[in-house]
Amino acid sequence: MKKFDQINIIPFIDIMLVLLTIVLMTASFISQSKIQVNIPKANTEVKFKRSELANLLIVSQKGEIYLNDKLMMLDELNAIAKDWDKTQAVTLKVDSASPFQAFVTVTDILAKNNIKNVSIVTIKNRAS
Repeated sequence: MKKFDQINIIPFIDIMLVLLTIVLMTASFISQSKIQVNIPKANTEVKFKRSELANLLIVSQKGEIYLNDKLMMLDELNAIAKDWDKTQAVTLKVDSASPFQAFVTVTDILAKNNIKNVSIVTIKNRAS
């Protein structure tokens, strides 16, 4: 019978690579926002790179405003937006059932602070 002087780590490395692949594949699903929003539908579609989605502003169905999953008051958002770089990319996700005034207020804060790189998230309408 052959005596082993060393431990064979090749099977261990194979298993670790498979686990790494699974973790990397599921990590993209975890990066989504925790706040549930029913996104409105649109007929046009524009694709963005993930790196372009810098700050995520969400307006919930109740009109609550979240910045990167943190609840914000309007005056807090205004104070933070004053310090942003004017080329700051902002992604705006608005619930389709939210009050329109909340959407207008958020866009007004962005416009007042000269933030013009704003993307509005919608779902492509499949009926057209």
